[in-house]
Amino acid sequence: MKKLLTTIALLVLIGGSAAIAQTGSGGSSTAVKDRPLPQAPVGHRQPRASDVPSEKNLNDPNDPLSKENALLDRKIKSICRGC
Repeated sequence: MKKLLTTIALLVLIGGSAAIAQTGSGGSSTAVKDRPLPQAPVGHRQPRASDVPSEKNLNDPNDPLSKENALLDRKIKSICRGC
């Protein structure tokens, strides 16, 4: 009796996982193609060109941070920063 219950439980587990795997959505479903893709969370999405600051603002000579970086670059000469 114990062998029979073990065999039935094993068959249910094996057969159930195969049935679950086959109930997934097929590749040719039109309902899935008609819906727009949802937006990914902010930390997981690819940046767009509008999200990246322009290069013109990076080299602004009047920016205090740019002045400080230029002064530091002159002081350390050829030592690599941020390596």
